[in-house]
Amino acid sequence: MAIRVALVSPEREVWAGEAEMVVAQTIEGEIGIRTGHSPVLGVLVDGSVVKIFPTGGDPVIAAVGSGFFSVADNEVSVLAEQAELGAEIDLAEARQALAEAQGGGDGDNPQAVAERRARARLRAAGADV
Repeated sequence: MAIRVALVSPEREVWAGEAEMVVAQTIEGEIGIRTGHSPVLGVLVDGSVVKIFPTGGDPVIAAVGSGFFSVADNEVSVLAEQAELGAEIDLAEARQALAEAQGGGDGDNPQAVAERRARARLRAAGADV
């Protein structure tokens, strides 16, 4: 039996489907969800990675900004302020964003948040950080 997963941002539904497991980083620690998990509501770590293990498919990895993670009745909802699939991330642009964040940020975000988000994008895209 699989769990139904939806990863959404304000702009779009980033990924939806059936999965065997979902792993996310909440402010209380990393959580892994499988079929039959108890109901949970958590706050996502800003600049973290969510891993979805689809039924019969390759893992889906996404960089996420702040948001919420909920589980109820074998359904997982990941509601993120920003979300981007690793396969959609331009590595050169992500590396440039990290370099800029390490140099003081862009003025709109605190340096630490910008750096965490840039590192999450690189991890989601499969780059060593």
